[in-house]
Amino acid sequence: MAVNLPPPDPAALHPVSGLELGVAMAGIKKANRRDLLVMRLAPGSAVAGVFTRNRFCAAPVLICRKNLRNTVRALVVNTGNANAGTGGDGMKRALRVCSELASLAGCKPGEVLPFSTGVIMEPLPVERLVAGLPQALAAQSDWLSAAEAIMTTDTVPKAFSTRIRISTGEVTVTGIAKGAGMIRPNMATMLGFVATDASVPKKDLQGMLSRVVDRSFNCVTVDGDTSTNDSFILAATGAGPSARNRKDLALLEEAIAGVSGQLAQAIVRDGEGATKFVTVRVERGRSDAECRSIAYSIAHSPLVKTAFFASDPNLGRILAAIGNAGVALDTGKVDLYIDEVLVAKRGGRNPAYREEAAIAAMKKPEFTVRALLNRGKAEATVWTCDFSFDYVKINAEYRT
Repeated sequence: MAVNLPPPDPAALHPVSGLELGVAMAGIKKANRRDLLVMRLAPGSAVAGVFTRNRFCAAPVLICRKNLRNTVRALVVNTGNANAGTGGDGMKRALRVCSELASLAGCKPGEVLPFSTGVIMEPLPVERLVAGLPQALAAQSDWLSAAEAIMTTDTVPKAFSTRIRISTGEVTVTGIAKGAGMIRPNMATMLGFVATDASVPKKDLQGMLSRVVDRSFNCVTVDGDTSTNDSFILAATGAGPSARNRKDLALLEEAIAGVSGQLAQAIVRDGEGATKFVTVRVERGRSDAECRSIAYSIAHSPLVKTAFFASDPNLGRILAAIGNAGVALDTGKVDLYIDEVLVAKRGGRNPAYREEAAIAAMKKPEFTVRALLNRGKAEATVWTCDFSFDYVKINAEYRT
């Protein structure tokens, strides 16, 4: 059960002019479920992307990196199979998908971006995928259907939308994402797609995306594992108002960051087996980098995360994680809070601390861990979840 994450309201998901969505049941892994998504972009759309830094990246990631240099007219996403760890054969299968979609959509293979998610090291069932393309192209789907079509172990589809006014008119920003396990993005999320109808120069779009990712998807972790398939795409169709001056671009970036932040947090709220949503904030550090390093050390620790699950204030585990981050700290300056409960003061147990207060804070479905380094003005925030019995069960039975 996702933590305080209701299903999206279809009426709140605004269509994006210049973008067509279509989903299909291709039977890639399971019958009778939507597992194929095609997104068609209007001519002249600008597209930017960021991808996993995992060296064993999937075949579609390699193709996307290359094809992003071109005009992009279509995206195709399959679930049920990652097409990663598949060598040269995986590349051939992914390229065939691009070629078949290009033929049907009236564009070039190099104008197609492919994406896959699912089990690693299994051959992509390309015949089923190709057979589902005509159905996906013929469908006129909405954003909720698109979000459902890219789910794997997710329990809730993830989709958010907003509209803002810039100097030239109203623009729409809508996005979807999937991910619940193997989550520690390193430049992207598992799969994420955000689109706007604004007209934005491609060079501005890529810089905007890189900044947005560092404020959203690169601030989450479920289990500390970076996937082979992480991909996040930002598309601006140009079918709406033009955002070209600095103020308009800044307003648009904030809207995209808002949608992306909601998607990133939704991934953690729906983390495999999650029962708690935890904000880890490290404050008063010397640099953003050291604050982020310490925040991730806390958020990655299995010992810390299992304590979160049990609502067990075995909080020496958090101090140990702070000290294990590789940052040269004066530990005698560190303060630690669970919500408003001061647990550790100047590197040791707070004399006024009472364990029942920390237990009450940790029993809540959402709480905040704050570590104050007291050596500067920098800070960083990471969102994570607990490790429950169900996380182990889900991953032990993932292929069955």
